[in-house]
Amino acid sequence: MNNINVYEECPTYNGDIITLRITNENDAEELLKCYSDKKSVLLFNSDNCHGDDFYYDTIEKMNNAINFWKESYKNKYFVRFTIILNSTNEKIGTIEMFKRDVEDEFNGYGVLRIDLQSKYEVQTVIDDILKITNEFFYDAFDVTSILTKAIPEAKERSLSLIKNGYKHINKKVMIYDDYYCRTI
Repeated sequence: MNNINVYEECPTYNGDIITLRITNENDAEELLKCYSDKKSVLLFNSDNCHGDDFYYDTIEKMNNAINFWKESYKNKYFVRFTIILNSTNEKIGTIEMFKRDVEDEFNGYGVLRIDLQSKYEVQTVIDDILKITNEFFYDAFDVTSILTKAIPEAKERSLSLIKNGYKHINKKVMIYDDYYCRTI
């Protein structure tokens, strides 16, 4: 493990197709396209998010979410990264990552949430996200295993996860199903 602390200085990660950098208030307008996309919202992981389904249909709701994400970052709960398409600079979604601190069999695992605009929910984009997370996030978040969710309807995501070394765990995380795990 290296000495990166994403909560002190959050790096920007560059892939072949996308770039990940910490989400800020200037992203709200473009991210609203993702979070108001009902097809996208169905694939988001809102497990244990206190009833928030991440469907935001106004700029005010989007701004409130970003403010919450920024406050959560300050408190070292999680990091929310904006996914930027390299070819156009379009902000096409976000990912969230954190290390679980819960007394169960998944204590100390990383949790990766991927929120993509539905037209970008394709293997090439997801593969590039996973290439970055597989290379950098184990060290950055001090974890040896990462959990992420893909419901059965998320065919592209499931195929990408398997291709990138994730295995369906066939058990619940807390009370939730459809998790995949990759361990280094």
